[in-house]
Amino acid sequence: MDPAARIRLGGSDVLVTRLGLGLAPIGGLYAPVGDATATAVIDRAWQRGIRLFDTAPLYGHGLSERRTGAALRDKPRHQMVLSTKAGRLVVPGDAGDPTWTESSSRATFDVSAAGIRRSVSESLERLGLDRVDLLHLHDPDDHYLPALHEALPAMAELRKSGAVGAISIGMNQAPMLAAFIRATGAPGPDAVMVAGRYTLLDQSALDDLLPLAARRGISVLAAAPFNSGLLADPRPGARFDYAPAAHARLGQAIKIKDICRGYGVPLRAAALQFAFGHPAVAAVVCGARTPAEVDDNVAMTALPIPPELWTALKAENLLPAHVPTP
Repeated sequence: MDPAARIRLGGSDVLVTRLGLGLAPIGGLYAPVGDATATAVIDRAWQRGIRLFDTAPLYGHGLSERRTGAALRDKPRHQMVLSTKAGRLVVPGDAGDPTWTESSSRATFDVSAAGIRRSVSESLERLGLDRVDLLHLHDPDDHYLPALHEALPAMAELRKSGAVGAISIGMNQAPMLAAFIRATGAPGPDAVMVAGRYTLLDQSALDDLLPLAARRGISVLAAAPFNSGLLADPRPGARFDYAPAAHARLGQAIKIKDICRGYGVPLRAAALQFAFGHPAVAAVVCGARTPAEVDDNVAMTALPIPPELWTALKAENLLPAHVPTP
């Protein structure tokens, strides 16, 4: 897979690279990063041909957006796809969340129409950019009805006005994403972002979401291909879905790694490329906290993988027999 190849999102005019850079890590996720390293990460991604940059107000409670905007400010605007999210507002006060190590504020949910408009306005101010190319509704799990009746119509208006190029919904679950797609008429979302639910360890998005998105012409962005780190380095203490991995999950990841090793393929390459087997998947979005991690993500996405590897994983019941593979 060519990480820098471009593909259109749904029926929009937005073209994304097949590999996107997730910018939660440069918001100080789990450990401080610093301004210089954050800039170096984005600069390296640009040098390697990545043009999809995905941030959010939640990431460092505005810090990731500020760092992203500063790093991209001198880059050709027409070449990049800047992706951010709405549904949470950054407000003063104790974060109360050690996840974001460099934050002195907090984020609170607001999926009202006014909240969405305010979120976009404040994101543009932090980014220092003139528009958002891709806007996701961020984690509306506990706010389904107001998200459906207020947030998504407000986002559609922003798209119609040209303030936003394409709209999407981003979640860590597949069933509600499918419910949103079914509940919205045309023109609905151009894309959905599903984090951690279409990976080597969890293919729950295949049950309903991916076939539905393919039928509706809605692009899927597969985020968190390493499931928070377990598929990058399966070892005791590694995270799966933001928490230490259970013993069974760790054992599953180690078995997959061992089979990959038998074919001369790093587990990271199989994890990054797996989602591209489904035709609905437009891009894989993967975070990085150092330039070296960017280089590795690019190399692993481009590494040739023999078809026999996928066959072997299915033979060992580590992947369902019917799952499409690259």
